Amino acid sequence: MEYFIGIDIGTTSVKAVAFSREGYPLYELSVPCSTVHPFPGWSEQDPEEIYALVRRSVENILQKFAPRLPEIFGFSCAMHSLIVMDGTDQAITPALIWADNRAASHADAIHHQKKASGFYQKTGLPVHAMSPLCKILWIRENQPDVFRRAKKFIGIKEYVFHRLFGEYLMDLSMASATGLLNGQDLQWDEEILQYCTVRREQLPSLVETSQVLYGPKDFPSLKKIPFVFGGSDGAMANIGSTGEEGSLVVTIGTSSAARLILGKRTLDESMRTFCYHIKKDQWLVGGASNNGGIVMQWLQENILCSGKTMEEFLDLGFSARPGADGLIFLPYLLGERAPLWNASAKGIFFGLCIEHRQASVIRAALEGVIYCLYSISQPLLEKAAVKQVYATGGFARNAQWVQMAADYFNLPVHLTETVENSAWGAAKWAMQATGFPVPLSGKVSRTFIPDTLKHEIYQQNNARAGRLYSLLKEEF
Repeated sequence: MEYFIGIDIGTTSVKAVAFSREGYPLYELSVPCSTVHPFPGWSEQDPEEIYALVRRSVENILQKFAPRLPEIFGFSCAMHSLIVMDGTDQAITPALIWADNRAASHADAIHHQKKASGFYQKTGLPVHAMSPLCKILWIRENQPDVFRRAKKFIGIKEYVFHRLFGEYLMDLSMASATGLLNGQDLQWDEEILQYCTVRREQLPSLVETSQVLYGPKDFPSLKKIPFVFGGSDGAMANIGSTGEEGSLVVTIGTSSAARLILGKRTLDESMRTFCYHIKKDQWLVGGASNNGGIVMQWLQENILCSGKTMEEFLDLGFSARPGADGLIFLPYLLGERAPLWNASAKGIFFGLCIEHRQASVIRAALEGVIYCLYSISQPLLEKAAVKQVYATGGFARNAQWVQMAADYFNLPVHLTETVENSAWGAAKWAMQATGFPVPLSGKVSRTFIPDTLKHEIYQQNNARAGRLYSLLKEEF
């Protein structure tokens, strides 16, 4: 039996999925990984732990299908991480992941210097603490010895590929999310490199997302199997969901995002959205929120201290009425990326009354996460005539949450046969890169039709939430 492996290196887990040629998941493995927060605003992972989990996942799938080897490997990875490697090719920092906001003051400085708009026009990435550009500036100022010893500045995906193949390579979709790549000529931008005093040779060599490598060092049995670079988790999630340009894909995992694939480089005058290269004439346009499923985990474990399973916990929230009995939640626990790009934003419960119960609080949090997705989507809906939405990520396993998204957006929301669309997108992209025929779109397994009355309730809450943020912004 032939099978194709997609590996998605996420924030809370490494997922490895074996797919049929048609995209049907034959076997799935999800191995959790840990994030530490040693100081407020810091979010770090151990790059060697991540590589060990990738290796373990591969070994597990090979054992599952032994003696049959896979046809191909494709990769997807979370964006915006930064690792410093020294002259002996050892990591001398942990991985500073997308949720790390320690560089907020450096992002603010770029804005105050009136350079943010120019940088955005070059890179397609709004200036924010999450970007490797700002993290490099933080290291230069706060860890000068580490900065001096730096041989390479890379991310988690590049660390994994270096361990596998001994080369420092970065695909263009991941490079687009660094704040260092010029989106027009697809080269490291010299002006921005000078700004952060990084030499071109300190960054990985750039490759296409279709780049194929052979001979992973830790897997001699796979020396003839193609390893295709693939791209960012966002790009791969869209590719795994649909081949149609202009279809909106929304994801809620640890974080959340809304994205379109468009045929040309498309920037936003207000710098609300990113624009990342995928391949020639294909660009990923959208935005991501820091606050997705992690909000529900925080509420369950740290605030309500619930002993329920997550499924039971969410069901309690859905027992409350739409609008959460008048309770509004701004879920900015980790600051916020799109469309606010404000690392200092904070979470707010507004409207608490004596009659509110746990169900209302949970419902308000669920609605708050969708509110973020909806806010991200507004500039995207201005750019394209979106008629349908595809739901991906962990939230797509919960029918009531997906229905809430349909009601919020007032658009049909589709599920495909696998909700692990980043892994399938990585496998699908690898198949296309090596000549395997694949379906353009995932098979729709279910469609959620919006409820107009609920949409009106959510529209009223959206307006209130927007006014609340505007009033409280200076207090953050």
